[in-house]
Amino acid sequence: MYIAYDVKNGVEYAKLYTSRRIGSRTYKEHSNLGRVLDKERGIYQNRERGVFAYSLELNTYESAPVEYKPPEKGRRKEPLIVDFGDVFFLDEFIRNSGLVAAVDAIGYGNPDTLKAMLSYYILCSMSNRYAQDWWEGSYARMLYPDASLSSQRVSDFLAAIGDEYSQREFFLEYFSLLDKSGSRTENILIDSTGLPNSIHFPLTAISNHNGEINNEVRLIYVVQQNTGLPIYFRYCPGNVIDATTLIRCLAELKEQGVNTKFAILDAGYYTEENIQEFYDSKISFITRLKENLKLYKELVSDHLGSLENKENLVEYNGRYVYLKCVPCQLCGNNAYAYVGLDIERKSSEAHKTFRRAKDKKLTIDQVYDTIQKQGVFILISSRRIAPDKVLPLYYTRQQIEQIFDIGKNYADMLPLRVHTEETFRGHLLITFIATVVLKKIQDILKSTSVTPASLFLNLRNHKCKVYQDKIITQEAFKKANDGYKLFGIKCPVTIPHKMTCG
Repeated sequence: MYIAYDVKNGVEYAKLYTSRRIGSRTYKEHSNLGRVLDKERGIYQNRERGVFAYSLELNTYESAPVEYKPPEKGRRKEPLIVDFGDVFFLDEFIRNSGLVAAVDAIGYGNPDTLKAMLSYYILCSMSNRYAQDWWEGSYARMLYPDASLSSQRVSDFLAAIGDEYSQREFFLEYFSLLDKSGSRTENILIDSTGLPNSIHFPLTAISNHNGEINNEVRLIYVVQQNTGLPIYFRYCPGNVIDATTLIRCLAELKEQGVNTKFAILDAGYYTEENIQEFYDSKISFITRLKENLKLYKELVSDHLGSLENKENLVEYNGRYVYLKCVPCQLCGNNAYAYVGLDIERKSSEAHKTFRRAKDKKLTIDQVYDTIQKQGVFILISSRRIAPDKVLPLYYTRQQIEQIFDIGKNYADMLPLRVHTEETFRGHLLITFIATVVLKKIQDILKSTSVTPASLFLNLRNHKCKVYQDKIITQEAFKKANDGYKLFGIKCPVTIPHKMTCG
């Protein structure tokens, strides 16, 4: 077995020859390895395998080393004026926030590809196949010169960082960063969202979530209560019921060093098994009871009549609610139920009932029975909480909805453009990091009228000129300059550079 080389039109190609003996005669057979990219390292390219490495000694085919960057086809000269501000700002912000240590902990062999793709996920909502085009006209080309962003290399990259070891290393460093900043707490929010997906791989399944039928993957996020930052993620097939994921989620957090003390949960996580697990693990919690539960019906029957008393009236976010604390039992454990009546919601729902009563031919008794239970809700907790603190505490759950909104609309979480579970895992890790970055930026912008999207748009319009040895930034106009100042980032006049155009 040997490799023969041939040059056609200035391009070197390789063929793999093997010998096969039939009777007394020996026949030679060959297969095309394709274009020779790096003869010394045994790296080739063909239509079937793309860019790959072949070992003649072991007769094995493998992915090309992650640090290897294939030559660009019809490579254009390096542009002389490129978008500067958005990539420069993002790189500085990630470094200043300390997140760069967690990103580096992933251990990907080509760090330029990793950082360029993180920037691309945050700054561009287009398909990954356009990453190379974005890089060509951006300061990212000078900042991350060894990034390899062809479609195949991006898929290889996502599969590599989707490795369980890489993700554990990331979270180990990320949790360490949260500890150092003093922001990590054991009070968490847990919820899930669906990622619609028509691609066929084992995680895609038909789900029935709150009555909505979708073909999807379920994504579970854990968020800090005090900062609203996402701290962990898991995923499961779309047909897995939320309630069944909770115990494993808590177990993984514990193994990662997060000892949960208090959890705020959506009503979908309420099961006897989960509740008992919280008590056994000494984790306090608060959640909402579903209306179809026996305990809900008993509490409403026993306490609705005495709910609208002066001592039960509390104010929350400009709305007034009756809220009564009632001791109760959950799986034989002491708990506290908060039977509530949202006055504004009851009024709104009652008006809808009145309008529909004639069409549905409801009797007076039916109308009365219907409106009695409108606007009623019950929260239940393992610890006693002052009634005026219950709603502000429970509705911090809205923070996790905001995180899903950031991930789906600004961190390129959707649409899914991956075809294997390995690349899917890598995609989720990149979107998780992007969501953390965007959440941190959004928090700083809260006191202004600026959004992350408008900030990056203004910064992208800040250009730089590329010379042989230097990059010279152009004068930043007011909106871009205000963005730099708000985050304490100083824009340099010149940056050292080595021109790479051919």
